Amino acid sequence: MGIDRKKLIVEAATKSFSQFGYKATTIDQVANIANVGKGTIYTFFKNKEELFDEIISSLIKELKVTADEAFLGDLPFHEKLHQALYQILEFRMSHQLSIKLFQEAREIGTPAVVDVINRMENNILRNIEERVAKAIETGSIQSCDPKLTAFVMLKLYIALIFDWEKNNPPLEKDEIAKLFEQYIFKGLAK
Repeated sequence: MGIDRKKLIVEAATKSFSQFGYKATTIDQVANIANVGKGTIYTFFKNKEELFDEIISSLIKELKVTADEAFLGDLPFHEKLHQALYQILEFRMSHQLSIKLFQEAREIGTPAVVDVINRMENNILRNIEERVAKAIETGSIQSCDPKLTAFVMLKLYIALIFDWEKNNPPLEKDEIAKLFEQYIFKGLAK
Protein backbone atom coordinates (compact mmCIF):
# COMPACT_ATOMS: atom_id res chain seq x y z
CA MET A 1 0.00 0.00 0.00
CA GLY A 2 2.86 2.42 0.85
CA ILE A 3 4.47 1.96 -2.57
CA ASP A 4 1.16 2.77 -4.27
CA ARG A 5 0.84 6.01 -2.29
CA LYS A 6 4.42 6.98 -3.02
CA LYS A 7 3.84 6.32 -6.73
CA LEU A 8 0.61 8.33 -6.57
CA ILE A 9 2.48 11.23 -4.95
CA VAL A 10 5.28 11.10 -7.53
CA GLU A 11 2.74 11.08 -10.38
CA ALA A 12 0.84 14.00 -8.83
CA ALA A 13 4.07 15.96 -8.33
CA THR A 14 5.15 15.26 -11.91
CA LYS A 15 1.79 16.56 -13.12
CA SER A 16 2.10 19.68 -10.96
CA PHE A 17 5.71 20.40 -11.98
CA SER A 18 4.71 19.84 -15.64
CA GLN A 19 1.78 22.27 -15.43
CA PHE A 20 3.03 24.95 -13.06
CA GLY A 21 6.81 24.54 -13.06
CA TYR A 22 9.05 23.95 -10.09
CA LYS A 23 8.81 27.37 -8.50
CA ALA A 24 5.01 27.53 -8.52
CA THR A 25 4.44 23.95 -7.33
CA THR A 26 3.66 23.53 -3.64
CA ILE A 27 3.30 20.48 -1.43
CA ASP A 28 -0.34 21.54 -0.92
CA GLN A 29 -0.95 21.32 -4.70
CA VAL A 30 0.69 17.90 -4.88
CA ALA A 31 -1.41 16.70 -1.93
CA ASN A 32 -4.59 17.95 -3.61
CA ILE A 33 -3.75 16.34 -6.96
CA ALA A 34 -2.79 13.05 -5.25
CA ASN A 35 -5.83 13.28 -2.98
CA VAL A 36 -3.71 12.66 0.13
CA GLY A 37 -2.88 14.73 3.19
CA LYS A 38 0.35 16.73 3.33
CA GLY A 39 1.52 14.44 6.13
CA THR A 40 1.39 11.46 3.79
CA ILE A 41 3.78 13.22 1.42
CA TYR A 42 6.17 13.93 4.29
CA THR A 43 6.28 10.23 5.22
CA PHE A 44 8.01 9.63 1.87
CA PHE A 45 9.79 12.92 1.14
CA LYS A 46 11.37 15.53 3.44
CA ASN A 47 10.44 18.43 1.18
CA LYS A 48 9.62 19.57 -2.35
CA GLU A 49 13.31 19.42 -3.32
CA GLU A 50 13.59 15.73 -2.41
CA LEU A 51 10.39 14.94 -4.32
CA PHE A 52 11.67 16.87 -7.33
CA ASP A 53 14.99 15.01 -7.16
CA GLU A 54 13.18 11.64 -7.23
CA ILE A 55 11.30 12.67 -10.38
CA ILE A 56 14.39 14.04 -12.10
CA SER A 57 16.40 10.91 -11.30
CA SER A 58 13.70 8.84 -13.04
CA LEU A 59 13.70 11.23 -16.01
CA ILE A 60 17.49 10.90 -16.35
CA LYS A 61 17.20 7.09 -16.23
CA GLU A 62 14.58 7.26 -19.02
CA LEU A 63 16.92 9.42 -21.11
CA LYS A 64 19.74 6.92 -20.62
CA VAL A 65 17.53 4.01 -21.70
CA THR A 66 16.53 6.03 -24.78
CA ALA A 67 20.19 6.59 -25.67
CA ASP A 68 21.19 2.98 -24.93
CA GLU A 69 18.48 1.63 -27.23
CA ALA A 70 19.88 3.67 -30.11
CA PHE A 71 23.25 1.93 -29.75
CA LEU A 72 21.86 -1.56 -30.23
CA GLY A 73 22.40 -3.19 -33.59
CA ASP A 74 25.12 -3.21 -36.22
CA LEU A 75 24.96 0.31 -37.63
CA PRO A 76 28.18 2.33 -37.94
CA PHE A 77 29.08 4.44 -34.89
CA HIS A 78 28.08 7.77 -36.45
CA GLU A 79 24.61 6.45 -37.35
CA LYS A 80 24.06 5.06 -33.84
CA LEU A 81 25.20 8.36 -32.37
CA HIS A 82 22.84 10.29 -34.64
CA GLN A 83 19.96 8.05 -33.57
CA ALA A 84 20.83 8.46 -29.88
CA LEU A 85 21.12 12.26 -30.05
CA TYR A 86 17.98 12.61 -32.11
CA GLN A 87 15.98 10.39 -29.75
CA ILE A 88 17.29 12.20 -26.66
CA LEU A 89 16.32 15.58 -28.09
CA GLU A 90 12.94 14.24 -29.26
CA PHE A 91 12.38 12.91 -25.73
CA ARG A 92 13.21 16.30 -24.23
CA MET A 93 10.89 18.07 -26.69
CA SER A 94 7.98 15.70 -26.19
CA HIS A 95 8.21 15.08 -22.44
CA GLN A 96 5.93 17.68 -20.82
CA LEU A 97 8.01 17.99 -17.65
CA SER A 98 11.26 18.67 -19.49
CA ILE A 99 9.52 21.22 -21.73
CA LYS A 100 8.26 23.10 -18.67
CA LEU A 101 11.65 22.90 -16.96
CA PHE A 102 13.51 24.30 -19.98
CA GLN A 103 10.93 27.07 -20.21
CA GLU A 104 11.28 27.92 -16.50
CA ALA A 105 15.07 27.86 -16.65
CA ARG A 106 15.04 30.20 -19.66
CA GLU A 107 12.33 32.61 -18.45
CA ILE A 108 12.78 32.69 -14.67
CA GLY A 109 16.18 31.11 -14.06
CA THR A 110 15.02 29.24 -10.94
CA PRO A 111 18.33 27.93 -9.49
CA ALA A 112 16.99 24.43 -8.69
CA VAL A 113 15.70 24.10 -12.26
CA VAL A 114 18.90 25.43 -13.84
CA ASP A 115 20.79 22.86 -11.74
CA VAL A 116 18.51 20.08 -13.00
CA ILE A 117 18.93 21.14 -16.63
CA ASN A 118 22.71 21.10 -16.12
CA ARG A 119 22.47 17.67 -14.46
CA MET A 120 20.47 16.30 -17.40
CA GLU A 121 22.91 17.73 -19.93
CA ASN A 122 25.92 16.43 -17.99
CA ASN A 123 24.41 12.94 -17.98
CA ILE A 124 23.88 13.12 -21.74
CA LEU A 125 27.45 14.35 -22.20
CA ARG A 126 28.89 11.56 -20.03
CA ASN A 127 26.93 8.98 -22.01
CA ILE A 128 28.25 10.34 -25.32
CA GLU A 129 31.77 10.59 -23.88
CA GLU A 130 31.66 6.90 -22.89
CA ARG A 131 30.45 5.96 -26.37
CA VAL A 132 33.21 8.01 -28.01
CA ALA A 133 35.84 6.41 -25.76
CA LYS A 134 34.59 2.92 -26.69
CA ALA A 135 34.57 3.85 -30.39
CA ILE A 136 38.20 4.98 -30.09
CA GLU A 137 39.14 1.70 -28.34
CA THR A 138 37.50 -0.40 -31.05
CA GLY A 139 39.03 1.68 -33.84
CA SER A 140 35.66 2.91 -35.11
CA ILE A 141 36.87 6.51 -34.92
CA GLN A 142 40.28 8.15 -34.67
CA SER A 143 41.81 9.12 -31.35
CA CYS A 144 40.45 12.34 -29.84
CA ASP A 145 39.51 13.86 -26.48
CA PRO A 146 36.22 12.03 -25.68
CA LYS A 147 34.95 14.72 -23.30
CA LEU A 148 35.56 17.60 -25.70
CA THR A 149 34.25 15.57 -28.64
CA ALA A 150 31.03 14.74 -26.75
CA PHE A 151 30.55 18.44 -26.00
CA VAL A 152 31.08 19.50 -29.63
CA MET A 153 28.77 16.74 -30.91
CA LEU A 154 25.93 17.62 -28.56
CA LYS A 155 26.22 21.37 -29.15
CA LEU A 156 26.33 20.93 -32.94
CA TYR A 157 23.30 18.70 -32.79
CA ILE A 158 21.36 21.16 -30.64
CA ALA A 159 22.36 23.98 -32.98
CA LEU A 160 21.18 22.06 -36.06
CA ILE A 161 17.85 21.19 -34.47
CA PHE A 162 16.93 24.27 -32.44
CA ASP A 163 19.09 27.25 -33.34
CA TRP A 164 18.92 26.80 -37.11
CA GLU A 165 15.10 26.82 -36.97
CA LYS A 166 15.00 30.30 -35.44
CA ASN A 167 15.68 31.93 -38.82
CA ASN A 168 15.49 29.06 -41.33
CA PRO A 169 13.15 26.25 -42.31
CA PRO A 170 13.62 23.21 -40.05
CA LEU A 171 15.99 20.51 -41.22
CA GLU A 172 14.69 16.98 -41.75
CA LYS A 173 16.10 14.14 -39.67
CA ASP A 174 18.09 12.71 -42.62
CA GLU A 175 19.50 16.18 -43.46
CA ILE A 176 20.70 16.55 -39.88
CA ALA A 177 22.30 13.09 -40.06
CA LYS A 178 24.14 14.01 -43.28
CA LEU A 179 25.36 17.33 -41.88
CA PHE A 180 26.44 15.68 -38.64
CA GLU A 181 28.37 13.03 -40.56
CA GLN A 182 29.93 15.67 -42.81
CA TYR A 183 31.08 18.05 -40.07
CA ILE A 184 32.02 15.56 -37.37
CA PHE A 185 33.10 12.37 -39.11
CA LYS A 186 34.26 13.36 -42.59
CA GLY A 187 35.37 16.97 -42.22
CA LEU A 188 35.37 19.59 -44.93
CA ALA A 189 38.82 18.87 -46.42
CA LYS A 190 38.94 17.36 -49.92
